[in-house]
Amino acid sequence: MFDRETAWQALTARDRRFDGVFFVGVTSTGIYCRPICPVKPPRKENCVFFSSAEAAEKAHFRPCLRCRPELAPGNAPVDKPHRVADLLLRHIEEGVLESELSLDSIAADLGISLRQLRRIVQQELGVSPVELRQTRRLLLAKQLLTETRLPVTEIALASGFSSLRRFNDVFQSRYRMSPSRLRKAASEPASEVIEATATLRLAYRPPFDWELLLGFLSQRVMKEVEAVADGHYRRTVALGQCRGWISVRNLPQHHALEVTFTTRLSPVLPALLRRLRDLFDLNAQPLQIAEHLAQDPLLQESVERFPGLRVPGAFDGFEMMVRAILGQQITVKAATTLSSRFAAAFGEPFVTPFADLSRLSPFPSRVAQATLDEVASLGIVSARSNTILAIAAAFNDGDLNFSGIKQPDEVVQRLLSLKGIGPWTASYIAMRALRWPDAFPREDIAIRNNLGGLTAAQAEARSQSWRPWRSYAVMHIWHSLTPKK
Repeated sequence: MFDRETAWQALTARDRRFDGVFFVGVTSTGIYCRPICPVKPPRKENCVFFSSAEAAEKAHFRPCLRCRPELAPGNAPVDKPHRVADLLLRHIEEGVLESELSLDSIAADLGISLRQLRRIVQQELGVSPVELRQTRRLLLAKQLLTETRLPVTEIALASGFSSLRRFNDVFQSRYRMSPSRLRKAASEPASEVIEATATLRLAYRPPFDWELLLGFLSQRVMKEVEAVADGHYRRTVALGQCRGWISVRNLPQHHALEVTFTTRLSPVLPALLRRLRDLFDLNAQPLQIAEHLAQDPLLQESVERFPGLRVPGAFDGFEMMVRAILGQQITVKAATTLSSRFAAAFGEPFVTPFADLSRLSPFPSRVAQATLDEVASLGIVSARSNTILAIAAAFNDGDLNFSGIKQPDEVVQRLLSLKGIGPWTASYIAMRALRWPDAFPREDIAIRNNLGGLTAAQAEARSQSWRPWRSYAVMHIWHSLTPKK
């Protein structure tokens, strides 16, 4: 947790390391800002510091129209209280937190009481779960009003409000202006709706090595479902009943990614943006991670060369599991070939403006209906074909999911109970699909060789000094220490 003096120094220096870590409310104006706000810093005695935008709004401060707090990057969840708060945020953005019953269910799944859940969220973010949900919805609506030309009614629904009237009432009450007034005040909007698309920005903390991350993804594309070309990452999207596509590029001068999406995805926009933040690891604090890992001489050179390295996540949990199973004991290139065959066989055709995007990622329900012969005919050995069919059935029945409600170690144990899922596969899934920054696939032969031919147990012991950022250490080893073939 930061103290007032540290926050003041970061504010006056406009230190990007603290962007999203705290917010400052200015008592003389009633407005709250990010620590990188370009306006002249307020007087110190007029500053009130908050650990979250939600806490600032609870104290009746309005968001700044210059620095736009809704664009601040998030924080990577490491310790348990922070992760619990992050899991609740995920449920809000997935649209499932709608009642007291769901809060009870979330608390039970986390192994804590409802009272503990409320206390953790209050301690971490300074608000109740209900206040958290409302502020998140308002901040997304504010961003949509500012950056897109989507109709206000569509924005209200995309932000999670049940009606335009309710949206107008809450917006007016909180921000003391109407949504239409904010739209008029937003000069030079970042995008227009062109052919049923809209564009938003997702901020990150620099440095951010977009080329390195894009290179990792390009070597593993599931053809027809996703593509990497001309500095863009594109893919088809199926969330709930919504279908569409997204295109993402880096805007280094703004420290943000620009996301173009089809407006058919507007009803699931919170979930879509959350998945993209996970895929591109936008909540990372790279300088903190680099400072920690650089203490190890083995990693120091790689950390200095690639301080903006990220851990690529996964857009879809089932898709990631299939990829991980297909990647067992074969090369990346061979696994990519199999995953592309798998998509061609079981993914639904889908029309996009891009020649290399023509299919949706296979649904668990479709794969669960397939026969062993259908899967094996793609060149997938029988044991892995059986495992894929088993996890498809588990996803389809709701026995397995990566919604984020479980702690990573619990999910790993559940994965290990499935036939055909070993420690390497479970750790790799935890690292990418569960966004666990401390995952460590100790059985990985490249890691063990580059640690001097250690056993898995010795590699585990060697990795302890990298905690809680072992996933990032793994990426450095894979990228910089593994001999290129």
